Amino acid sequence: MKKAAIEEFFARLEKAMPEPKGELNYVNPYTLLVAVALSAQATDVSVNKATEPLFKKVTTPQQMLDFGEARLKDAIKTIGLFNSKAKNVIAAAKILIDEYGGEVPPIREELEKLPGVGRKTANVVLNMAFGQPTMAVDTHIFRVGNRTGLAPGKTPLEVEMKLEKRVPPKYRLHAHHWLILHGRYVCKARKPDCPACIVADLCTFKAKTIPA
Repeated sequence: MKKAAIEEFFARLEKAMPEPKGELNYVNPYTLLVAVALSAQATDVSVNKATEPLFKKVTTPQQMLDFGEARLKDAIKTIGLFNSKAKNVIAAAKILIDEYGGEVPPIREELEKLPGVGRKTANVVLNMAFGQPTMAVDTHIFRVGNRTGLAPGKTPLEVEMKLEKRVPPKYRLHAHHWLILHGRYVCKARKPDCPACIVADLCTFKAKTIPA
């Protein structure tokens, strides 16, 4: 996709949704970190169902330690991989207390040292909690980046690096949300809804779907 098309692509997404929001519920940077870590290989809907009652009782690393691994497992048992996720959340809470005064560090390298936190999770937290213009490449963004010609790459990291180069600076803060939501609801995996797509004419995807 050419530079002028990329500018128009994001201008249209911004016009349609000036303030895009992530779909995970959270109350502060710590609960966001927990929610994103729990969302790996799970839907935001399933995570929100589990965390709604949890975050009424637990909003800090100390409260998480006091809550304990056994109760946490019970609270998130409807989410996939809940045993290992609970273990990681408790271990991360201890590190945050011991090394960061109970605060979530606004630095990617520090976040990635926490159990259960990879680059994508760190990028989401940096973007949503600290307003950093990061690109958290999940399956939706990976697909949209490749399919549209916006940022083709063989790995999530390659797509992330291309997005950082190609997305105009004024759109970078919200870019990953626009792309996730576009991938989730319009540019879907099995059959993209090209007739409903506001950027279809800018996209380089050859096998566009046509109205029935």
